[in-house]
Order: sequence, then C-alpha cells, then structure tokens
Amino acid sequence: MKKLKIILIFAVIIASGKLFAQQDPSYTLYKYNMNIINPAYVGSNEYTELNLNFRSQWLNIEDSPETQSLSFAKPVNEKIGLGLSIVKDQVDIIRETSYTIDFSYKLQVSESSDLYLGLKAGGYTFSADFLSKGIRGDNLFSENVNRFNPVVGAGAYFKTDKFYATVSVPNVLNGKRVARSNEDYAEATDELHLFAGAGYTFDINEDLKFSPSFMTRFVQGAKASVDLTGTFDIYEKVELGASYRLDDSISAIGLFKLADWFQLGYAYEFTTSDIIEYSNNTHEVMLRFKLN
Repeated sequence: MKKLKIILIFAVIIASGKLFAQQDPSYTLYKYNMNIINPAYVGSNEYTELNLNFRSQWLNIEDSPETQSLSFAKPVNEKIGLGLSIVKDQVDIIRETSYTIDFSYKLQVSESSDLYLGLKAGGYTFSADFLSKGIRGDNLFSENVNRFNPVVGAGAYFKTDKFYATVSVPNVLNGKRVARSNEDYAEATDELHLFAGAGYTFDINEDLKFSPSFMTRFVQGAKASVDLTGTFDIYEKVELGASYRLDDSISAIGLFKLADWFQLGYAYEFTTSDIIEYSNNTHEVMLRFKLN
C-alpha cells in the first residue's frame, strides 16, 4: 500500500503537467454542472442555478483523490449569461484549486435552437507540501512547491428543446508545473484539452423520457477518454441511469427532484481498470439549487 501511495503521488505530479482541476476527466455527473468545462453553458437554462459537487475516489486507498466544486450560472438578460466555477482537487500532499469567471453570449439560430458562445478567465493554484510528510534525502522533496497560473478558455454550446452539443477548451495557456526528471526538478506545462459531447431526449410517453449522451476528452500524449451515458426521466421527478467510461469504469446514476428548487444527484462508480486490485469504490454527490 505504501508503494502504491508513492506511485500515486508521482503520477499526480507528472500528470498535472497535462491535467488541470477543471479538466478532471472523471466527473460522472458532468451534464449538470457543465460550465466547469464549458463557459458557454452559463445562462443556457434561462434560470439562475447553483451546483455543489463532491467526489471521493478509490475510497479504500488512504489519501486518495477528492474533488469539491462549486458552479454558479445566471442569465443576465436574453443574450448574456454569467457564471463562476471553483474546483478544489486534493491527492495526499498535492492540492490544486481553480477560480474562474464564465461569460456566454446567445445567438438565435432558429425559432427552436440557440448557439451560446463562451469565454472563461481566472487562475489556479498548485501546491505540493513535501515537507509536511517529513520526506528528506531526495532532491525531489527538498522544498515545497507553490505555483499560480492564469486560465483562459473558450467554448460553444448548441441547444434545442431535445438536443444539445458542446465543444470547449477550458484552458488554452501553458501553465508551468513541477515534475520529476532524472531525480531533479524539471518544469512541466499544461497540455491543451479538448472536450466534445452531445445528447438527445426521446419522449417514450407523457411520463417517461430517455436521454442518451456522450462526452469525449482529448489531450496530447494521453488516450482519449469517452463517457457513454443513458438516463430515464420518470414523471420529471426522478432520473435513473448508467454511464460507461471506456476502459475505466461503470457508474450507476440517480437524480432526485426533492422540491421545485432543489435536486439531489448521486453516482456510484465501479472501477474496471487495473486500480480495481486496490479499490473499486468511488462516490459522487451533487446538490443542485434553482434560485429563480
């Protein structure tokens, strides 16, 4: 287990040169707080919403990844939407927090379809607290690491009554990180991430709807990540479904409308990758508030 923890820490440090808190590819409930990855989403629901998301990954592993996020979206008028995204990631001694402002502008394509164009701006902090663990005798652990990098992203979101399509690049800048190279510190930079997805809602009858969707993530030097999701909306009160992340995991999804202004979402993820030898329990909880 100790060996696994060391491997996990190194993997996060090195991967952070390519990954970034907003771009975490493991969100299961991505459809319900999409402005974390696509600023064009803000204002598209035509009401003010606040989403809180809590994700605990690989629970059987000590100091395993944890993610908390807050996303806020508000239509300012018929054309403009504004939002806020805060995401905090933590894996053992590695901490990363992003703060971004989201802006969208609506273009009416037809009487029943709209195209939203969005911009994201802000920054994120990255820290590695090696000394708190009492790690000594290696150049890699000779001092703590603290960095701040700016964020600039863009996206587009197309929407009709039953269909949506999304494409976004949450960060186009190459922020500097720290990674291990030949037993010494070396600079690493973020790689551009591209997100693309779509979904459609089928009316089975008056009380039952089926919504298949997919989300893909592409980054240079890494295998593409693909999520395939299907949910059933029952009486517009409960959504139940499942999601499959290729070569990684299978998830069960539930979204419960407890009041006109409040929904509770939950996802249980069962790992299918090699990490299953150590843990297969990942939980994700979402609180969704409709404010007007």
